[in-house]
Amino acid sequence: MKIPKLQIGTITADIPIVQGAMGVRVSLSSLASAVAEEGGIGTISSIGLGDIEASKREYEKMSREALEREIHKAKTMTNGHIAVNFMGALSNADDLITTAVREGIKIIVYGAGLPIKLPDLVKDSSVNLLPIVSSARVAELILRAWDRRYKRTADAIVLEGPLAGGHLGFSEEQLNQPEKYSLDNLLPEVLETVKAYEDRYGKKIPVITAGGIFNGKDIARMLSLGASGVQMATRFVCTEECDASQEFKQSYLDVKEEDIVIIKSPVGMPGRAIQNKFLLDLEIKGKFKIKCPYRCLSACKVDEARYCIALALLNSYYGNVDQGLIFCGQNAYRIDKIVTVKEIISELLAELEAA
Repeated sequence: MKIPKLQIGTITADIPIVQGAMGVRVSLSSLASAVAEEGGIGTISSIGLGDIEASKREYEKMSREALEREIHKAKTMTNGHIAVNFMGALSNADDLITTAVREGIKIIVYGAGLPIKLPDLVKDSSVNLLPIVSSARVAELILRAWDRRYKRTADAIVLEGPLAGGHLGFSEEQLNQPEKYSLDNLLPEVLETVKAYEDRYGKKIPVITAGGIFNGKDIARMLSLGASGVQMATRFVCTEECDASQEFKQSYLDVKEEDIVIIKSPVGMPGRAIQNKFLLDLEIKGKFKIKCPYRCLSACKVDEARYCIALALLNSYYGNVDQGLIFCGQNAYRIDKIVTVKEIISELLAELEAA
């Protein structure tokens, strides 16, 4: 078969694969540029780029400058397509978004919050806006608000299912019903919702599915159901180009299926992570000491939080996994070796053709 391209607005990726963002600092310029160089869309995560013990002004300045550096690095390593991902829960999300646009980024991916005011923040119509949703209801809410307020629609929709890693847009009850809320069931509903806005704006709004997609057969199934592309994050952790520590990657290589658990994050959302010493110690101690000179996550209830999630994620990134949180997708246990991005992409495309 001919591998389909992924068209988002005026941008055309040679292959229908988007590398999902992974914070804190797990997907930066090295990984994103490698995926872009192979014809996909590479994504830099804007999360946790500053010093979490700095003051508010210092933290925001450091985060802004770090994002600028990562964008510049990526552009020196590839002429391919680079996106930047933002969490609505970040206290400095708006500042980082305007920074990315100023640095020439043309794909903004927005999750962990409703991006109702995003078009007002990004007035440049050449910048493609991609909200992450977990249901047709959320997609309709965003598209209707953008249509009414700004006479603008999304350039693509990322539909993230319940098998994804990190923070999840599902309740614990919904996560216990994976079949009911599977991408296979959610995708047709989102496609139907999107169609009304495609007709109104006279353009294609591609839906990109994410969460639990592991191989080329999975990609083929999503495309056959009407998706225009897929987003994959977990699969790219154990690559030579991934920015995380070797210890972080080794945790993926060592994990068993039963070690992948759902936790409650300090931001109030469920998340999928690897059961490790950090989580076991947390169960025993109940709470770790938190220093929070600058509240990096607006949704974090510091007084009630059992640990600082930014510090826990940073520890893992640097290799201190015994004192760190390790987010992962449900299929992380299927990864058994460290390879290059080029090797993974080649394998995925061969499997897609075979399927």
